[in-house]
Order: sequence, then C-alpha cells, then structure tokens
Amino acid sequence: MNDDQLLRYSRHILLDELGIEGQGRLLAGRALVIGAGGLGAAALPYLASAGVGTIVVVDNDDVDLTNLQRQILHTTANVGRPKVESAREGMLRINPEIDVRLVPARVGDSELDVLVRDADVVLDCCDNFATRHAVNRACVAHRVPLVSGAALRFDGQISVFDRRRDDAPCYACLFPPSENAPEAACATMGVFAPLVGMVGTVQAAEALKLIAGVGETLAGRLLMVDAFRMEWTTMALARTPDCEVCGGH
Repeated sequence: MNDDQLLRYSRHILLDELGIEGQGRLLAGRALVIGAGGLGAAALPYLASAGVGTIVVVDNDDVDLTNLQRQILHTTANVGRPKVESAREGMLRINPEIDVRLVPARVGDSELDVLVRDADVVLDCCDNFATRHAVNRACVAHRVPLVSGAALRFDGQISVFDRRRDDAPCYACLFPPSENAPEAACATMGVFAPLVGMVGTVQAAEALKLIAGVGETLAGRLLMVDAFRMEWTTMALARTPDCEVCGGH
C-alpha cells in the first residue's frame, strides 16, 4: 500500500481483526454483484469505499424515475441511462482507485459460470428466483461464497451460502427450485425505502468479511428484519442432504 492508501483505509487498518493484511486482501479481492437496483445500490458504495480492488456489476436495466425513492447510488440526472454505468460513476466518485467492470446484460448459465469462477465472493442483489437459482448453481459448482439478500414491503432477509464448508446449506436447500415459489415484485407490492439499505449494507459487510477472511459470517443462518416493527430475527439453516443442487457434492 502507498501512503495515500494507508491514509484512506486507516480506519480499517486500526481494527486489530482486520489490519494491513486484511485490507490488503480487500485491495486484491474481486466481488461479483448481480443487480444494481435497491440492494446493489446500497452494497456497492461500501464495497467501493472499503477498497475492494475489482468489482464486477451485472444488470441489464436502465435507471427509472420510480427507482430513485430507494436506489441511492442513482440520481435524477441518470434516469434513462444503464444502471451499471450510473453505478460505476457513483462508485468511482467515492473511490477512483478501484476497477469497476460492467456487464450490461441479463446473463445465462454459461456467462455466470465464467463470472462466478473468477470471483472471490458473489452478492445476489437481484429480484427474481430464476436468476437467484442460476447464481446459486454457479456458486455451488465453483465453491464461491454467495451473499444473498431480499427485500419486499417491510420485510428483508440476508444469508451467506458458503459451500466451501461441507456442512453449509446452499440457496436451494432453503428455496428448492422445484417448488416454483410465486414471484413478488416491489413494482406491485411496494418496498420501504430504507429497508433495501439495511439489507444491502449487511450484504456488503458479509462480503467484506469473506474477502478479508475475518469474523463470523451468516453461513448456516438466515437473518430476517421486520422494518415495520424494527425486529431482527435469526434462524438456523441446515443443509438438505438430498438438495437438488448441492446434494451430489
């Protein structure tokens, strides 16, 4: 690290649990973020400010006026522009030293296979089950930790699915693909603006710990928040031996 970096990241370096070594791992780290909407817009600034060296952002949407109530990385001036471009501009304003790479497309299994393989951690900030399951399959195949978040109305949830641990569940252990869970979208159900920030920043925290190799993550636990009553609940998650995705691994 140079003198400017030592100063920029000094408050991390002062943490005994993190220190120069942990910050060095962040600077050399690579995070893949699927979705630059509500959750992604909250997680990405903290990944950038913390100095994650390479951040790959995947999203095929454009910024819409209805996004601005909660997607704080985007601005009115960027309405109509691709979210990935808007996100990159905001992240580089925070930290111009990081490398932000953009994938302005809806990616399929083959693309995800390559993107996940090269990542140290994946943040699932998308809004549909099909993509969530595709991301999970790739993470299980390459044993890359997945930080999953979801937010709707006043309810949010976060977990880490880390198949580097043989006893850890994957996303499909919790939500089996064959169950065909009904889709629910904030476009029809609504979402409380600060909720996506609460969930997205927790996702960023988990991702930073995973890259730096510090602390205890949410692997094997589901953290749920009811922002209407402001109640947090944690539920233990067990691996499903006959899981459709990780059962054969």
